[in-house]
Amino acid sequence: MAYSGCNPLFGKILIANRGEIACRVIRTARRLGIASVAVYSEADRNAMHVDLADEAWPIGPAPARQSYLNIGAIIEAARGSGAEAVHPGYGFLSENAEFAEACAEAGLVFIGPSPAAIRAMGSKSAAKALMEKSGVPVVPGYHGAAQDDATLCAEAERTGFPVMIKASAGGGGRGMRIVRSTEEFPAALDGARREAKGAFGDDTMLIERYLENPRHIEVQVFGDTHGNVVHLFERDCSIQRRHQKVVEEAPAPGVDPARRAALGAAAVAAARAVSYVGAGTVEFIVEGDAFYFMEMNTRLQVEHPVTEAITGTDLVEWQLRVAAGERLPLCQDEIALAGHAIEVRLYAENPARSFLPATGTLHALHLPSGEGVRVDTGVRQGDRVTPFYDPMIAKIVAAGPDRETARARLARALADTAAVGLATNLQFLARVVAAPDFAAGRVDTGFIERHAACLLPAPAAAPDFILTAAVLHELAAESAAAVDPWNRRDGWRPNLPPAPRGFLFDDDGNARPVSAIAEDGGWRLRLGGSCICAAAEKFDDGRLAVILDGARSNVRVIEQGQTLSVFAAGAMWQLGRRDPLAPPAEIDEHAGRLAAPMPGRVVQLLAAPGDRVRRGQPLIVVEAMKMEHTVAAPRDGVVAAVHCRPGDLVEEGAELVALAAEG
Repeated sequence: MAYSGCNPLFGKILIANRGEIACRVIRTARRLGIASVAVYSEADRNAMHVDLADEAWPIGPAPARQSYLNIGAIIEAARGSGAEAVHPGYGFLSENAEFAEACAEAGLVFIGPSPAAIRAMGSKSAAKALMEKSGVPVVPGYHGAAQDDATLCAEAERTGFPVMIKASAGGGGRGMRIVRSTEEFPAALDGARREAKGAFGDDTMLIERYLENPRHIEVQVFGDTHGNVVHLFERDCSIQRRHQKVVEEAPAPGVDPARRAALGAAAVAAARAVSYVGAGTVEFIVEGDAFYFMEMNTRLQVEHPVTEAITGTDLVEWQLRVAAGERLPLCQDEIALAGHAIEVRLYAENPARSFLPATGTLHALHLPSGEGVRVDTGVRQGDRVTPFYDPMIAKIVAAGPDRETARARLARALADTAAVGLATNLQFLARVVAAPDFAAGRVDTGFIERHAACLLPAPAAAPDFILTAAVLHELAAESAAAVDPWNRRDGWRPNLPPAPRGFLFDDDGNARPVSAIAEDGGWRLRLGGSCICAAAEKFDDGRLAVILDGARSNVRVIEQGQTLSVFAAGAMWQLGRRDPLAPPAEIDEHAGRLAAPMPGRVVQLLAAPGDRVRRGQPLIVVEAMKMEHTVAAPRDGVVAAVHCRPGDLVEEGAELVALAAEG
């Protein structure tokens, strides 16, 4: 909804963020006639948000602590550019009370809540205490001031295992550990503290009872400076990995009007308790008929597009108008819920390797469009995903008059998405959306673990259809390149039958030969023991129509070096072009190496030369993209050498530890 108020807004705003949220804020500002200022680190010099803004200012080196978390540099950029207000986006400084105060001291409007509200809700411990006083139910646990190891361990035992150790100042799954016994507690606490300190500069922890398979439901709230507070209904964010959201939808499936009203009322009460102004989200954990306050995020959420879809609003516009002193555009009884929307987060990560983040260049990127489909992104084809920031490539959102329509549109949108150059969770997302339990709305925080067998299946051989698509792609490319008829490569020979063409593909280490003979305007392919008659048609947008017995199926084949990535029906296969005359690959001469699984910073060494280790024993902790990842021994052995020190920056594949056989 575009609000038609006549009060003047800001002439120029600075967006203290990067990526897709910076691009999203810039687009709304442009629609409202507001000039935008981007800030960027050295790693983002050529980023999409830099090009999209009216002007852009450098703020420091690539590490976030020296750029996007550098309050002084951002304030200086705002002053130098003549910006009147600062939009913090989400993440980075968006929930930093000191930043909000620094903006005010510099004469800048902070497009968000007051520093007092940020402090009240920014500490999960303080927020829980406030909610208890306000009568809002909270998860049993401990959120006191004493932070010594003995107290926290005793409180965990009192609460009863399993418990969740959680960073009081945290978010996005960082600084969180599930602990199931007293013996596990010290190491988990140490890791959670270290991760929280690195991500938020605050290692204060709280303890909560860990509910095994609850739902995560949150409510969008909004307040203005005139005392008005409303909610814009709820979102379900239960499907998560590593405590980070993967799928979000609005409204939450299975929530009846009475429960919806109760959740909304509790969220509004929480916002009123701190005189909240601006966009915020009150998060609840729901188990059975009970719901408990978890935390309040004092900012816009990543998943706000699904709320915009079902309410017909532009929440960034609401933020700008409220920050300019206007009243909320709508009263509570004027906010109507219509239809359903689902959002998935396309990440550069490897689901098969415990969702480890991936880095690299997006050599090819195709994002979907169509009725009911929205894509928010901050990257383009050719951009590089670095280890310095969150690895999200895009948010893909589908909306419809009902949940099943939205789900079907999202499935089609994912089938029309392609990213090549680094590992992504695209196939994983497609499997989630296609899962029968998801289609039925049976979701909770244990969804991924419960359905791991179908969501994360073992690698399988490419089906004949995929090999057919790969061959037809190769033949179509050769035909397009053969302008001179004497350079034709379709096997034509004068007065003789066409000669067969031979192809050999590497399918996950297995050789897959295919032969093709031109026949009646198409091709007869032989692969394995099958013979297939096929034809193809190439579209201008890069898709390939594979025609088998008159039936057409659209695929997308993308080349990167000697690898063909075939995208079909929401799945992707990679086939390598193999030279049949090439010698066999040599045995791995580095079998005793323990390599870095991703680019990152070494934060802890857990073994030394001479130590005997067992398979699965933690050896090194590496931090990448604000999360810690433990590198474990792949087999029993003796540590022969350690090739890194705490603080070292390492590239993916770098040798960290050399293992020797025992004896």
